Amino acid sequence: MTARGPVLALDYGTKRIGMAVSDPAGEFAFPAGVLARRNERRDLETLREMVAEREAVRIVVGLPLHMSGRAGPEAESARAFAAKVGEVTGLPVELLDERWTSQEAERALREIQPRRRKRQQAQLDAAAATILLRTWLERERNREARP
Repeated sequence: MTARGPVLALDYGTKRIGMAVSDPAGEFAFPAGVLARRNERRDLETLREMVAEREAVRIVVGLPLHMSGRAGPEAESARAFAAKVGEVTGLPVELLDERWTSQEAERALREIQPRRRKRQQAQLDAAAATILLRTWLERERNREARP
């Protein structure tokens, strides 16, 4: 991770975008809420404002691949969205395979709230973004540690 500063992760969806942000050192990932989708222009403007407010230096967008690794229409939408976010913010945007983030988020929420049968989808989206960001930060630390 060449530039130090907060990294913003986005779990892109058609109804909501789960968000997470790291600390400036890139050690920890924190849930940053959910953006309820309205229209593309407003969504991108809201994200641009969040990037400025959080002083993010990079963005990671989840890439929803099929379990086989094949990219479907959802992955193509995420790629197009990531490109637009990069254009609007002027920041580097990376895509990261998110095949397991929703399942891991669901399991984590079940452990925290074992008696609650109905999960708040917003909590799940923010948790998935946090797991996505945690995974990315860990990969970057491992990459930097290699000789």
